[in-house]
Amino acid sequence: MSPGTAMIRAIRSARTQCEERGVIQRECAAIRAQFRQADNGGRSHNLAKLLYVHMLGYPAHFGQMECVRMIASPRYSEKRVGYLGAMMLLDEKQDASLLITNSIKNDLSHSNQYVQSLALCTLACMGSAEMCRDLAPEIDRLLRASNSYIKKKAALCAVHIVRKVHDLGELFAPAARSLLAEKNHGVLHGAVVLIIELCERNPETLERFRKTVPDLVQIMKGLVLSGYSPEHDVAGISDPFLQVRILRLLRILGHNNEGASDAMNDLLAQVATNTDSTKTVGNAVLYETVLTVLDIKSESGLRVLAVNILGRFLLNNDRNIRYIAMTSLQKIVGTDHNAVQRHRGTIVDCLKDQDASVKRRALELSLALVSASNVRSMMKELLLFLSSCPAELKAHAASGIFNAAERYAPSQRWHIDTILHVLTTAGGDVRDETVPNLIQLITNASELHCYTVHKLYRALLTDISQQSLVQVACWCIGEYGDLLLRGECQETEAVQVHADDVLDALETVLQSHITRITDNVDRIRSIVSIYGSCIDVELQQRAVEYNALFKKYDHMRAAVLERMPVIEKNSPGHTNGESAGEAIKDIQPAKIKQGEPLLPPQPANQVHYIDTDA
Repeated sequence: MSPGTAMIRAIRSARTQCEERGVIQRECAAIRAQFRQADNGGRSHNLAKLLYVHMLGYPAHFGQMECVRMIASPRYSEKRVGYLGAMMLLDEKQDASLLITNSIKNDLSHSNQYVQSLALCTLACMGSAEMCRDLAPEIDRLLRASNSYIKKKAALCAVHIVRKVHDLGELFAPAARSLLAEKNHGVLHGAVVLIIELCERNPETLERFRKTVPDLVQIMKGLVLSGYSPEHDVAGISDPFLQVRILRLLRILGHNNEGASDAMNDLLAQVATNTDSTKTVGNAVLYETVLTVLDIKSESGLRVLAVNILGRFLLNNDRNIRYIAMTSLQKIVGTDHNAVQRHRGTIVDCLKDQDASVKRRALELSLALVSASNVRSMMKELLLFLSSCPAELKAHAASGIFNAAERYAPSQRWHIDTILHVLTTAGGDVRDETVPNLIQLITNASELHCYTVHKLYRALLTDISQQSLVQVACWCIGEYGDLLLRGECQETEAVQVHADDVLDALETVLQSHITRITDNVDRIRSIVSIYGSCIDVELQQRAVEYNALFKKYDHMRAAVLERMPVIEKNSPGHTNGESAGEAIKDIQPAKIKQGEPLLPPQPANQVHYIDTDA
């Protein structure tokens, strides 16, 4: 049994955490002692044991210098473990990492490709900016080597260097372009990844690589039309990993460029029609194809084909595929609204999915699909969803329904009915601006005051747990309570409501219509006086004001308690108060006659509702 196997077995056989720590402490002490010996034949075994200890979460920093020494060793067995230890125990922030720069440079010129590979992997894993600057010329040289095994690793190492030092991207651009002529799929994959990184970092490099679109199209056609290749075949598709990378690069090169887009249109149509969609691998290629079609200046027919592919994804049993399909449709619904509308029924069906993420994405997409032509049918589905959706989605759903109803409402009555339906279903989850916006809507619809106050009163009798519903109902009953008491309403079934019934339901919020119910003044006074010493400052202030209004100022009471004037409508998408600045700008200053004072004189007997003597 090897020493490493014996240590692992001893650690795993420990019954308690304390016993495990004891085993590891003894092993670490033995490893330290072995590291101190000048010539130790088991150095690689000791470092491997220490790396296992590090993987368990125990400190192993004392092995860093041993990694540096083993990397410089001429033995491949020690060099391999040394590089592995450097990748695990060192990072670019530690000074010890600088000590291996010279060893990596020497190994990059080694005659053994596997030694070169170790150096490339280590530099790509933990190379600092200083190391990348020093070793970038060596990587550029290896990109032009004849060995495909080295070139593919050098390409990925160059990606790390470009990410660390952006200025070095120009150094690798010529070599990266020449790699596209390679036949080895590993080299092509590394070259495409490197070109993607270069194009994303530098717009000038992006323009230069747009000339390679025909080469990339030919490579992609070869993959799509090639026969069975056991070396690269995955579920019947030739090297889907390389196909996805090439499509991603084509998307970058064709973005906002008509010439490059035209050169790849035929290829994208070919990939979209010839790729098998019954396998997950095929769906991955199709999804990348769709993203490319939608991001470049593609033909209208090709865009419709891409949307139809996403529509097929919506019917897939895999929820992940349905989710990414709706995510993609959400991005294009603004530009290809009609094409997405064809799949409206499937999207609405996704609202019934059991997965919360799919529900949320389906809700967002359904709200985006609402238009003037389908607002009634879509709202019916959304209101049905609101009544059964999870609590975490109610606020989002209610807000979206409010916005859609405000934008596409076919009539004011329909608008009010829709908002009231939301309040009765999710009144406790709506946003704060909902109440003033609805009050503004009701105020402006003068012909619906009677209908609205009756409907709100009945809703209030049924459920008082919805806070927003209670607020709107109280306000409307306070303003239009006289219409409620008359019992005459052409818009709805006439119901005779008595003042006592209203007082029983809304004892604390009848202040706004006290002048209209003269028979119940004493009862209202007793209710209001209770809150004169309330700890809530706002409530106490209102109670004191109304108490003063009862005892004095009879000549002013009717004017003070008049019905609220019509509220001016804000611009769409703004809540009350958001556009106050714009409204103020529109107000023209009144013309003042010469000699007229700017402000009216203050009367000596100015009324103060908060009367401390009352």
